[in-house]
Amino acid sequence: MKILVCVKQVPDTTEVRIDRETNTLQRQDVPSILNPFDRHALEEALRVKERCGGTVSVLTMGPLQAQEVLKECLALGADEAVLVSDKAFAGADTLATSRTLAAAIAKLQPAELIFCGKQAIDGDTAQVGPELAEHLNMAQITCVSKLEVFPAERRLIAEREVEDGREVLELPFPAVLTVSKSLNEPRYPSIKGRLRANKTSIPILTLADLGLQAEETGLQGSPTRVVRIFAPETRKGGEVIQGMAPRQAADLLAIRLKQAGIF
Repeated sequence: MKILVCVKQVPDTTEVRIDRETNTLQRQDVPSILNPFDRHALEEALRVKERCGGTVSVLTMGPLQAQEVLKECLALGADEAVLVSDKAFAGADTLATSRTLAAAIAKLQPAELIFCGKQAIDGDTAQVGPELAEHLNMAQITCVSKLEVFPAERRLIAEREVEDGREVLELPFPAVLTVSKSLNEPRYPSIKGRLRANKTSIPILTLADLGLQAEETGLQGSPTRVVRIFAPETRKGGEVIQGMAPRQAADLLAIRLKQAGIF
């Protein structure tokens, strides 16, 4: 069974700061990590491989430094990794990103299962996985929290989280699955895995390899425009009204609400 996992290198959100003059993220000197949701996607792919056999490939789009997260995926147990990188891809929104990833996947050996994290913590759009399925004309299930795979029958049964409970769905192969953190508990890399990852060469696919036009990728191929990024204003501590009669407390509350422009 051929299994593919799409991952992303993201800034550690605990360290992200916003430039209040330019309203942009300050990425300088901010550590980058493997997107946490993608870690769960990789873990499930590895578990399917261990139960059913096959290979696990990992794919990411990003700058050359994104090889770091691919090396991490190899250390965790992935068989191979591919980086999609080109200056033309910079500034891509979810549509351009999914289009580029789909073109890269078309260049690789066809996968029966494609795993993605439910969302990336730097954008939280949860759009790339579903868009990827549309580009590839593959069935999809999002927010998977439980999974059973039947390779001999070329089908799967997945449980997904929805607002008012859970749904159980059955799909044929090939399929795209986006996973939630409740699906599994990711493993840690072994020393042997790290040594193997350090010795593994990662191939790079560029715009010229994908058969796309520059205007279909990156900022040129992105209909989305980010107008402004800003940090929410810090709220002051509230006032507790106590130690007075109910009528007096109500009058004081009314005064405070008027002062705040709420009432």
